[in-house]
Amino acid sequence: MRTDTNRTVYLKDYQPTDFIIESIDLVFDLGETLTTVGSEIRMHRRPGADPAAPLVFAGDGLALSGLALDGKPLLPERYDCDASTLTIRDLPEDGSFTLTIKTRINPSANSELLGLYRTSGIYSTQCEAEGFRRITYFYDRPDVLAVYTVTIIADKQSCPLLLSNGNLVEEQDLGDGRHMAKWHDPFKKPSYLFALVAGDLTMIEDSFTTMSGRHVALRIYVEHGKAARAGYAMDSLKRAMKWDEERFGREYDLDIFMIVAVSDFNMGAMENKGLNIFNDRLILADPETATDDDYARIEAVVAHEYFHNWTGNRITCRDWFQLSLKEGLTVYREHEFSADQRSRPVVRVDEVKFLRAHQFPEDGGPLAHPVRPTQYLEIDNFYTTTVYEKGSEVSRMIATLLGPDGFRKGLDLFFERHDGGAVTIEDYLKCFEDATGHDLTHFALWYHQAGTPVISVASFYDERKQQLKLTLSQTTPPTPDEKIKKPLHIPLRVGLIGPNGADMAPTAITGGESRKDVLELTKDEQTFVFEGIGARPAVSVNRDFSAPVKIRFDQSREDRLRIAGAERDLVARWDTVNALALEVLVKAAEDVKAGRPVTTDPALSDLLVATAEDTALEPAFRALALTLPGELDIGREIGADIDPDAIHLARNTVIEAIAEAGADSFAQLTGDMANGGAFSPDAQSAGRRALRNAALVLAAAAEKSPRRASQAYESADNMTDMLAAMRVLAHQFAGSAEAENALADFRRRFAGEPLVLDKWFSTLATVPGENTLERVTKLMGDEAFDEGNPNRVRALIGAFASSNPTGFNRPDGAGYAFFADFILTSDKRNATLTARLMTAMRSFEALEPSRRALAREQIERIAAHDDLSRNLRDIVDRMLKS
Repeated sequence: MRTDTNRTVYLKDYQPTDFIIESIDLVFDLGETLTTVGSEIRMHRRPGADPAAPLVFAGDGLALSGLALDGKPLLPERYDCDASTLTIRDLPEDGSFTLTIKTRINPSANSELLGLYRTSGIYSTQCEAEGFRRITYFYDRPDVLAVYTVTIIADKQSCPLLLSNGNLVEEQDLGDGRHMAKWHDPFKKPSYLFALVAGDLTMIEDSFTTMSGRHVALRIYVEHGKAARAGYAMDSLKRAMKWDEERFGREYDLDIFMIVAVSDFNMGAMENKGLNIFNDRLILADPETATDDDYARIEAVVAHEYFHNWTGNRITCRDWFQLSLKEGLTVYREHEFSADQRSRPVVRVDEVKFLRAHQFPEDGGPLAHPVRPTQYLEIDNFYTTTVYEKGSEVSRMIATLLGPDGFRKGLDLFFERHDGGAVTIEDYLKCFEDATGHDLTHFALWYHQAGTPVISVASFYDERKQQLKLTLSQTTPPTPDEKIKKPLHIPLRVGLIGPNGADMAPTAITGGESRKDVLELTKDEQTFVFEGIGARPAVSVNRDFSAPVKIRFDQSREDRLRIAGAERDLVARWDTVNALALEVLVKAAEDVKAGRPVTTDPALSDLLVATAEDTALEPAFRALALTLPGELDIGREIGADIDPDAIHLARNTVIEAIAEAGADSFAQLTGDMANGGAFSPDAQSAGRRALRNAALVLAAAAEKSPRRASQAYESADNMTDMLAAMRVLAHQFAGSAEAENALADFRRRFAGEPLVLDKWFSTLATVPGENTLERVTKLMGDEAFDEGNPNRVRALIGAFASSNPTGFNRPDGAGYAFFADFILTSDKRNATLTARLMTAMRSFEALEPSRRALAREQIERIAAHDDLSRNLRDIVDRMLKS
C-alpha cells in the first residue's frame, strides 16, 4: 500500500520524458499467487534531452527478478531499484536500446483491485490511472504512447480464455495443460489503457459493419449462466457504434471489440482499447433482475466506454490534469446519445438532478477544485463529478455558443489534428477557435476556476415602450483554492412567455452578445433590452439548463405558475415546479425546527395533481414532476445549520398534504399506467412504470396503509415494479408485517443473485430513522455481505452514509463513529474505494452545531492515524482544512 504523503504533483512542473518508448512486448505467465511478467521495451533518448540523464521508471510494490540491456544482464552498479522506482544509468551513447525487465507479482493478494488482480477465479486488470506500475516498471503516464504486443500463458483448464488489447495474432497449445495467446494492438496507447483478462467465461457474439464496409466482430464475456442477460448491452453497443458514425463521423478501427463483465471492480467500467472491462452491474440485465434505471445506465455506460475509442484512446491526455479532456467530453457525447435514444428533456432533467445532487456540493465544499486542477496528491481522488459532469457541461456550453454545426467543425478538426496524440485543454479549445473564428479565451476560465456561479436576475417591463429590461449579475462564492473569483463567459437560454402561454419573440435584443434565445453574460453585471414585447412576459431563465449555475430570481408567484404550467422547454418547466416544491419544503423544515405547525401550500398540490393528470405530457416527465426534492436536496437549499430530523418530518408532512389532495388521481394512475403484455425496456414503457410507481408513493401516503404497496409487490412481474413497491413498504411502513414479509421474500427469492441483493442491502441501508444503524451493523454479519466486493460495500455502507440523512446523522454521533471504524479498516484493503466512500462526509460543516462537532471529531480521529493511504489522507486533510 502506498502510504507516503508528500508527493504533491503540480501542473506547472510538467516535463516530457527523457526517453521515447517505441514498443513494448509483454509476456505474462499467470499463476494464482505467483505471476511472472516479462517486458521487452524498445526505446530511444528524446532529441534534445540531457545525454547523461538516467532512465527512471515508476513501480508500485514490485519485486524485480531480472534486468537486461540489449540482451545483456545489467550489473548492479548501473541501476538502483526498490518497490517503487527503477533508475538505470550509463545508457548507450547513441540513445537507442532495448530494455528487458522481469517482475513477480501476486494477483490473489491484490485487494486494492489495481494493476493485475485475481478474484472469483478471474484474472483482470485495472490500470487507470496508475495501475500499470503495479505490473512492471514503466513510464506509467498518459503522454507515453507505444505499440503493445502481449503474450499470455496460463493453465488451459482454469483459464481457457486469454484476452488482451488489439487483434488476436496467435494461439498455441503448449502441452502439460498450458496454452498461450498473443495479441497485438497496432495503435499506440498509454499504459493506463492496457488490459488483460483470463479465466473461464462464456460469450455472446454479434457483428457490426462500419460505414466504410469493414466487418467488426463484437463479443461480450460474462460468467457462465448469465449470457442471456448481456443481450441489451450488445444492442446498446451496436446502437452506439451507428450513432457515433452518424453524429460525429467516428468509425471503429480494430477487427474486434470486446467487453468483459467482472463482479469485483472499483469503477463502473474502463475503456481499454478494444477490450473494455465492466463492472457486471453495468452489463447484465433482464426484467426479473434489472430495473428500468439499470437498463438506461447500461445503455449509457456501454456507449460512454465505446465513445472513448476516439475521445480518450485515439486522442488521450498529455497529463492527468487534462483528465476532463477525455472524461468530460465523453460524458457529453454519452448524454447526447442517451437523449437521442430516449426522451431528450427527461434525460436532461436527470442530468441536472445528478449535477445538483453531487457536483454542486463538491463545488461548494472542502473538496472543490477546477475542472482542470493545478495540483494533486493522489490522482484517483480527481475522478470526480467536477471533472466528469461539470466537464461535460463545459463542452455543452461550447456547443451552445457555437451552434451544432460549429461544434461539429471544431470537433472534426480536433480529431484530424490530434489523432494519435496526447494533448491539453488548450489544444481542444484551439480547434474550436480555428474552425469557427470564435475567441474562447474568456470562456476557458470555466476549466480553471472552481465554484458554482450564482446568477441574480432582475426584470423591468415598460408597457409604453413595449420593452423588457433584464439585468443579470454573476458572483462565484470563494472556494478553498481561491477567494476572489473572476466573471465567467456564461451562455443563458432565456424565454419570454406571454399571458396566453405562448413564447414571445423580441424584434431586437441589445446590451451584449446574443444568438436567438441565448444571452452571453461575460461581465459582473449586464442589462439586456428586449424590444417589441407587447405584454409583460414571464421570464424563463436558463432553459435546458444551458449553464451549470444557480439562478436567484425574485419572480412573482403568478409568473412562476405560468412557467410551471405553460413553458414549452420541459427542462425549465420541471425546474420551476421543482423550485416551487423546494420552497415549500424548506419553509416546512424551518417550521419544524422552530416548533411551529407546518403550513403546506394548496397551490403546489393543485399544480402537481394537474401535472400528473396532463396526458399531453409524457409519463416519464410527469413522474419526475411528482417526485419531490429529497431530504438531501432540501438540506443543500437550506445550506447551513441543517437538522436532518426536522427535514425528514417536514417532507413527510408536505407529501401527505399533496397525497391527500390528489388521492383519487394517484390511485387511478397506479392502475392506468400498468403495462399490459410482455415487459419492454423501451423509454415509453419505462416512463409508464415510472409514473405508476411515483403515484404509488403518494397513493400509499394518502391511504396511510401498506395494503396497496403490498399488493403491488405481490403482483409485480418485473424488477422495476417489485423494487419500487418494496421500497415504499420498507421506507414508508418500516416495521410493518407487510414490509418485513416483502423484505424477507426478496432476500429469499434472490439469494443467488448478487446484483439484486445489492438492491436489497441498499433498500435496508436507506430506511429513515436512527434504528437503521443497528440493522446495518447486523447486515455486515450477513453471509451475503462481502467486504472485498466494492458493489456490496457501496450498496450497504455507501448507501447508508450518503443516502440516509436521519440514520447516518444520528444526534448521538453513532453513525459517524461506525463509519469511521469501517473507513479505517477498509483503507488497508482497498484505498481507492475507501477514499470515495469518505466523500459522503464532505458537507459535514453544513450540519447544525452538535452534529457538526461529532462529525468533525470522527474525521479527526481518522486523520490522527499515521498509516493512512495517500488516497484517504488527501480526502480527510482537505475536509479538515475547510
